[in-house]
Amino acid sequence: MVFDSRFPEVEQCVLGYQLQRWARERPNQTAILFHGGETWSWNQTFEMTRRAAAGLRKLGVCKGDHVLSWQPNNREALLTWFGLNYLGAVYVPINVAYKGQLLQHVVELSNARLLICHADLVSRLSDIDLGTLEDMVVTHGAGSIDGIRCHGADALVADEPLSDMPEVVAPWDTQYIIFTSGTTGPSKAVLSSYMQGYAMGPEAHPYVTGEDRCLVNMPLFHAGGTIYVIMTLARGGACYIDSHFKTEDFWPTVRLNGITSTCLVAAMIPFLLKLPASDDDRNHPLKKALCVPWNEDGRAIGKRHGIEVRTCFNMTEISGPLVSEPFPGKSGTCGRARPGVEVRVVDENDCEVGPGVTGELILRTDRPWSLNHGYYRNPEATAVAWRNGWFHTGDGFRYDSDGNFYFVDRIKDSI
Repeated sequence: MVFDSRFPEVEQCVLGYQLQRWARERPNQTAILFHGGETWSWNQTFEMTRRAAAGLRKLGVCKGDHVLSWQPNNREALLTWFGLNYLGAVYVPINVAYKGQLLQHVVELSNARLLICHADLVSRLSDIDLGTLEDMVVTHGAGSIDGIRCHGADALVADEPLSDMPEVVAPWDTQYIIFTSGTTGPSKAVLSSYMQGYAMGPEAHPYVTGEDRCLVNMPLFHAGGTIYVIMTLARGGACYIDSHFKTEDFWPTVRLNGITSTCLVAAMIPFLLKLPASDDDRNHPLKKALCVPWNEDGRAIGKRHGIEVRTCFNMTEISGPLVSEPFPGKSGTCGRARPGVEVRVVDENDCEVGPGVTGELILRTDRPWSLNHGYYRNPEATAVAWRNGWFHTGDGFRYDSDGNFYFVDRIKDSI
């Protein structure tokens, strides 16, 4: 396979080849830990992935197929994702809170034939039109829906693993589709390549290394959860897949599992700051955290617990274009444009505005495929977002004379 020299090697950015690499180089090193105690080495992760891929292949999954995953953070959710990507298929996770019209919209939009579903969620499917779905694998229990062939969770654990990846998978192939939150209309299905995931994760956050153990307590149907798994795959460290964030469980989880890096968003930080001060406040392995948004609470948790804290701006469609140094000086900042990304703040005609003026944040990268490649089955929204050769975030921003960028609001509310 011939690559543009600006692309990393496939062993750095394409999931199947990443697993091959670490199973070869770090076979017995811990790779994945799960809430509940199960732990996989890199060799075991590679073996389990190939068994899941073999099972999915028996169900007819081929390269390029879209497969829905409707599961909370657990081993089966990870097996689904990894097994699909090993085949070159597209992982399409669904928010576990969805039901009714929201659920029907994403199921129909996905064009998926197969759904991997947690047993507790199956009953919600009886209220919607299932579109192109033909098969369903039910995990963590039993369940059935009229008109759909149902399979047990053992479909994800074939007796014989696939020996090799059946198809060549390239950095520009679609790795996953993640649905937007839908705050400005029906959720859009964001097409994301392996290259975008690499740019969003290890490239935007190089301070997370192969020596880190990352805590993943945001959902795997969200870019915030996905990004730390991608960093682990790229760097060869480890990640702990948690089922939730719970204030009183956070520090015990960090200490018990040797967590060195994580992301703290929104209410997590003030909740943690409300815990009583203790002589053990700095008695933990956590060294670095991404705090979003950045304010005095982020600074306070870094100082109190001795953590190197940073901030950034990201969304499902992009790849961490704005990042900060440790302990950025100005509250409200999202950081500065990172290398490889060109960022502008513009008016309604895409004309650049000056420092201190609110406009829309737009951006582009100096390498193909480092941003989303459109909204699936929504050419109109794709054309609007990508007009004039720049991706339009829909977010209102301003910047200062030092190149720091500040989020203001969704653009419809701020201009």
